[in-house]
Amino acid sequence: MRKVLAAVATASYETRVQEFAVPSISPNSGLLKVEMVGVCGTDVANYRHISDPRILGHHVVGYIEQIGADAATKWGVKEGDRVAMEEYLPCGQCERCREGLYRACQFTDSRRGGMRYGNTSIGIEPSLWGGFSQYMYLHPSAVVHKMPEHVPAPEAVFTLPLANGFEWMCLEANVGVGKTVVIQGPGQQGMACVLAAKAAGAEKVIVVGRQTSIRRLELSQQLGADAIVNTTTENVVDRIAELTDGNMADVVVDVTSGGSEPITQAFQIVKNRGLVILAAYKYAKVPEWDSDLVLAKSLTVKGLRGHSYRSVKMAINCIASGTFPISILQSHSFGLNQVDVALRTAGGEGEPNPLLVAVEPWA
Repeated sequence: MRKVLAAVATASYETRVQEFAVPSISPNSGLLKVEMVGVCGTDVANYRHISDPRILGHHVVGYIEQIGADAATKWGVKEGDRVAMEEYLPCGQCERCREGLYRACQFTDSRRGGMRYGNTSIGIEPSLWGGFSQYMYLHPSAVVHKMPEHVPAPEAVFTLPLANGFEWMCLEANVGVGKTVVIQGPGQQGMACVLAAKAAGAEKVIVVGRQTSIRRLELSQQLGADAIVNTTTENVVDRIAELTDGNMADVVVDVTSGGSEPITQAFQIVKNRGLVILAAYKYAKVPEWDSDLVLAKSLTVKGLRGHSYRSVKMAINCIASGTFPISILQSHSFGLNQVDVALRTAGGEGEPNPLLVAVEPWA
């Protein structure tokens, strides 16, 4: 029987390479040969707090190894096709799915017992639910997108972060010509918002971050950001006022990983009748938040997460166009036996200056 190697997160801060049997494929399922996987903050958070063993990794690009006839028809793919995967395994039948909001389907919400790629127990057959593996099982509810062959793998695995950027900036915030956008946090999601806002024609994109993220701030300018603000050395509110001639921002999006200060600052630097987007979990309460500012400035506040099928297509088209130098985002690449190092690096506890960290299962 053929065997598959996968890096299993067995306990907090611990992964082990294990063998699994190659699953049999039904008419409505398939098997993906994983080419490369990007490491994201969700992977890091799950790695630090494992409840039961699972294969992490959900920013997956690979090749269709096997596919059932029904699945091939439904997805419009064949064996040998290169695809990018979404992490969701929606039911397709609930109200949210029928509205096109399958990321809100309870069956793919892993926080409520649902299943999704990169966060499902190996105890659920056939175990291959994550990208840190040579092969991944293609469930009948999987969502796949064709990926052009000319796109380099390190750029292809940026598809889902960039899809979030297009979802939040374009489809939710209606960013376009003449708009000023402030992005708090120059990580993967911040960079994705930069690219999406510039692709949408935003007049001014400003990225805010600390001195410890100065390399990322500088990279954001290479991707098209018009200005950066270093919170370690500059007063954020004063600097945004200076950069916008006192008009402040039409849209502020917070994608920082921790702390409440960026949230309170967001309401100060957004203009009257502007939009504040909260797109990063803090896992903590926000003290001394002046909710009266929302009324006084007639603000709209949105909590956003994830992407839609449409925004993933937008991301793939953007990457494939070669308009932006997305390759500059890749900072580290590791093999399957180095997944621990990859996760620690992405979490700021491994090799220095991480941004887009990737795993190549066949390296």
